[in-house]
Amino acid sequence: MKTRVLDAFRKEYQQLLNRELRALVEKLDAPSVIKDSMIYSLEAGGKRIRPLLLFATLDAFGIDPKKGIPAAAAIEMIHTYSLIHDDLPSMDNDDLRRGKPTNHKVFGDAIAILAGDALLTYSFEVINMLSDDFAPPPVKTRLVIEMAKAAGAEGMVGGQVADMEGENKVLSLEELEYIHIHKTGKLLKFSVVAGAIMARANESLLQNLSSFAHHLGLAFQIQDDILDLVGNQQLIGKPVGSDTVNHKSTYPQLLSLEGARAALQKQIMMSKEYLKETDLNTIFLNEITDLVASRDH
Repeated sequence: MKTRVLDAFRKEYQQLLNRELRALVEKLDAPSVIKDSMIYSLEAGGKRIRPLLLFATLDAFGIDPKKGIPAAAAIEMIHTYSLIHDDLPSMDNDDLRRGKPTNHKVFGDAIAILAGDALLTYSFEVINMLSDDFAPPPVKTRLVIEMAKAAGAEGMVGGQVADMEGENKVLSLEELEYIHIHKTGKLLKFSVVAGAIMARANESLLQNLSSFAHHLGLAFQIQDDILDLVGNQQLIGKPVGSDTVNHKSTYPQLLSLEGARAALQKQIMMSKEYLKETDLNTIFLNEITDLVASRDH
């Protein structure tokens, strides 16, 4: 029953977000090719897990999640830009993303790079579209600062650099966790923290939610590594085994497949422990946590 409730929640807010993302790009006074490229990757599918976490966090505080749509759109724009750039020949050199040709395969390298740049810069304008009644200027300033940290050299970009430098090397577990905490985890954590900031959470509650998201981010990446080894290519939407081809260290490689699965369950358990420390209505956050552990793509 709870899963069906989450499915309805996810469907409703995915549809709202998808409409908003298209509308935001279409209204830009910009060359059509760059807007087409931006929309192509924004609409390439995906789980929308980061916006969903933001919406679920607002719901946990009893706040109408629709109020957070600009922040959710900004987060998804940053995530999408990172995927466009990750797929480039100079990075992971992927031809498929979510079962469709990658952006540079359709629009060429130059437009793909510029589409990513456009999404990143636009995201900071979009997050400031939150209504002043809901998120007054000091709240918006804090959101912008935290989003910049999550996406930049101290977060996602730094993790991507460490990931590339780790290719063709056998990394320690600590080095691998650094990559995943930064490359994947920081933006995912911001999705939860942003909801808490908009809800004016006190520092204790904010810390518990931040710790929840930290462990959830690790769980998400461990499951990614597992799926790259044993997943269904049609469901994943890109070739299985790309980590092996790119000579990347993974959790199954370092811990064995069973060890990686055990590590996944440990992170899920720790995520839920931190949720228990809050007195919020965390039904959707708990369900999303289960979804991360059991997802097949």
